[in-house]
Amino acid sequence: MASHEQAVVTINLESHGFKKVASGKVREIFEVDKNTLLFVATDRISAYDVILENGIPSKGALLTQLSAHWFALIDEQLPSLQTHLISTSLPKDTRIPDDVHSLLDRRTMQVRRYPILPLESIVRGYITGSAWAEYKAKGTVHGMPMPAGLKESQKLEKPLWTPSTKAEAGEHDENISPERAAEIVGEEVAKRIEEVSLKVYGLAHDYAQARGILIADTKFEFGLDPATNEIVLVDEVLTPDSSRFWPADSYEVGRSQVSYDKQYLRDWLTSTGKKGKQGVAMPPVVAKETAAKYREAYHKLTGSEWS
Repeated sequence: MASHEQAVVTINLESHGFKKVASGKVREIFEVDKNTLLFVATDRISAYDVILENGIPSKGALLTQLSAHWFALIDEQLPSLQTHLISTSLPKDTRIPDDVHSLLDRRTMQVRRYPILPLESIVRGYITGSAWAEYKAKGTVHGMPMPAGLKESQKLEKPLWTPSTKAEAGEHDENISPERAAEIVGEEVAKRIEEVSLKVYGLAHDYAQARGILIADTKFEFGLDPATNEIVLVDEVLTPDSSRFWPADSYEVGRSQVSYDKQYLRDWLTSTGKKGKQGVAMPPVVAKETAAKYREAYHKLTGSEWS
């Protein structure tokens, strides 16, 4: 990470003819037309549902390009699955100044606009994080009984679909059972989400494992195509922000694992008493180490160095 590089934490395209639709933890979403949105990934980073004051330079571009890599693989291997991605280029009919165009380089996705289903679709292949905490306390994961004697980070007999609510900004997602998910979106839609999520996770897990990364768990989001009633894979996919990536060569059951994600940042927040607090900025060393993890994951998964 070059020392002169600055993190892009705000992006405003409204003065260039784009209506802002939403602002998330990382992405700014603008309207291109009634059927198309423009996702712009900033360098913001969040942990424990709080956005840090400063960001990770180039993180938004890296996440966008990694998502595009996965979308291409999904399109090739699972052609029947509909995704929202149109392209990673800017709309051709816009007049964006060169300085803003440079700012947007590799950060944008044009996507089809769909109604979003109110679930986070989480697939867990290993028991860790909140699932491990629940299992230790109750012997369950998302309310589902689990075999006795599981150890931390152990690979599950088969991947588990463990949905959560999709919270409003500033609120916390809530882990729920598949039965509760079916009550929210309907039994048929929930079943389709589960089937597709497990299929994509299986494809991604095998692909990543062959490249030295274990995908412990990951989160998907889906929309619903009103014209066909088919579910559509949306948002980012299989990035260090939405997934837990572990190096395969150091994996060991019975302990927490080193991660190619923001675990370094989470550990720093916890150890310094800043977990969950607003107005926190990372020191340069934390930003540098976190960036290094993102770039290493990108290199392993794509085969290309990030530059």
